[in-house]
Amino acid sequence: MSDAPLISVRGEAVLEAEPEIARLSVHVQSQEPDRRTALDRLTERNRAALDLIGSYGDAVEKTETGGLVITPLVKYRRREGDIRAYQGTVLIKVTVADFTVLGELVTRLGDLERTRVDGPDWDLRRDSDVFRRAAEQAAHEAVARARRYAGALGARLTGLVELSDEGLGRDEGMAQPVTLAGAFGGAAADAGEPEPIDLEPETQIVRAAVEARFTATAPDLG
Repeated sequence: MSDAPLISVRGEAVLEAEPEIARLSVHVQSQEPDRRTALDRLTERNRAALDLIGSYGDAVEKTETGGLVITPLVKYRRREGDIRAYQGTVLIKVTVADFTVLGELVTRLGDLERTRVDGPDWDLRRDSDVFRRAAEQAAHEAVARARRYAGALGARLTGLVELSDEGLGRDEGMAQPVTLAGAFGGAAADAGEPEPIDLEPETQIVRAAVEARFTATAPDLG
């Protein structure tokens, strides 16, 4: 085993970046006295929502169906009772890449009958260059810190023994997402297209940390 002195340090980096995508959760619902009608209404409203989302073309990066549920609603909660209605829900997950259309899309979706919109959740793509830059800066900081410690002792670094990645993290935003809900009664009167809501992208905070061990020359402790 080498008797060379070891210097152990932790390197950290914190970067701020503009978000690259925004995610919306669109809940489309129906509630009717019989199961088939509830399913038919749900199918119609789901198609209307998908058509609206699809009309934005490449501005929408991804559209996914998160699930479909048809639930009977009984008259009495504490004992078995007659079914008073059937409630259906479809979850549509939308990833938007073009923020210039986001406010308009959110309000138009929220204006659909029996439709709720949660979001936006701002995010970076998994392969974003921001994560690479944060990792590199953390490694550079570890080397610089180790050199400062070595210099303070009159020594210099001679090699790397170990570099341990503590992982990359993104701070969760503190802002509450917008929630918009369309009419849950009969069809609303046609009042024209709603005004787009102003949405300001939330700055993303990316953190990276590494632990490193270096060998060094003998310190000058004289």
